[in-house]
Amino acid sequence: MTDTQTHEFIVSDTDAGVRLDRFLSVQLPDFSRSEIQRSPITVNGNPAKLSYRTRAGDVVSVTIVPRATSVAADNISSDFELDILYEDDDIIVINKPRGVVMYPSAGNPTGTLVQNILAHTHLSALGGETRPGVVHRLDKDTSGVMVFAKSDAAFRGLVRTFSSHDLTRKYVAFVWGVPNWDGADITGNIARSSRNRQKMTMVKSGGRPAHTVVNVADVWPRAGVSMFRCTLMTGRTHQIRVHLSSHGFPVLCDPLYGRTASRLGSVRNSDLLDFIRAHNGQMLHAQILEFTHPTSGQKMHFKAHLPSDMMELKTILDEIG
Repeated sequence: MTDTQTHEFIVSDTDAGVRLDRFLSVQLPDFSRSEIQRSPITVNGNPAKLSYRTRAGDVVSVTIVPRATSVAADNISSDFELDILYEDDDIIVINKPRGVVMYPSAGNPTGTLVQNILAHTHLSALGGETRPGVVHRLDKDTSGVMVFAKSDAAFRGLVRTFSSHDLTRKYVAFVWGVPNWDGADITGNIARSSRNRQKMTMVKSGGRPAHTVVNVADVWPRAGVSMFRCTLMTGRTHQIRVHLSSHGFPVLCDPLYGRTASRLGSVRNSDLLDFIRAHNGQMLHAQILEFTHPTSGQKMHFKAHLPSDMMELKTILDEIG
């Protein structure tokens, strides 16, 4: 747990007249607004409200009270062996398996990735009671490299990194279709679908801007399948799955965007057909993650090997040619 920290400031002439919460957010850029709001604050030794207007010469003191750095003990479990790529006092990097939910929810109270990490080590509680240490996410059936924050300082730093997209995230996707190009930039705003709230969709107005860089890694014309390497320039929900599907290259075995039923009639190879029918989770893998370490400033690079099912799929495709 991070020690309690007390910070003291003297209000200058240029800072006079602003709300206390705004003054503190400028003075304490490494702390979130919620951390400041729940901390005891005094002005000239007296308790003060965040709406107080500062005056020149005011002595402002705030005591940052850390939260516990793990969820309740009954939310910790060890259901599978973690594939740990790296760990230090501030971060832990995991190769997430396919089929594992990130954190507890109403439909998935146990067996989540966060709970298994907590059985191994602590995580920063700044993400919330059920999402400690979580600064980004992968869908249940997307595998690959992920970083979690163990310290509060790392959590704040990683949140800034992901918010500014100052990192590299590369994915491997097996998709339906064989393109007549080697690479493409896919842009387009993404919003939640009004017809199916579980799905996201491309929209002409509204939503959030999204950008995916796609490069063709391999093609199997006889199977009508390709392997793409996708680089996220932004990080929207289901971004790669939505972008590829909307451009006619849905990810194989994707239950939401894959349009599998309409594709099965074109599959002539029995091994490929059996594989697709046996898998109900998108063939998408977060292979590479590069970022600057949030506390040491060191450049970090991680690569997660393809999961066994995607290797099996590639073997089948190579045999088809």
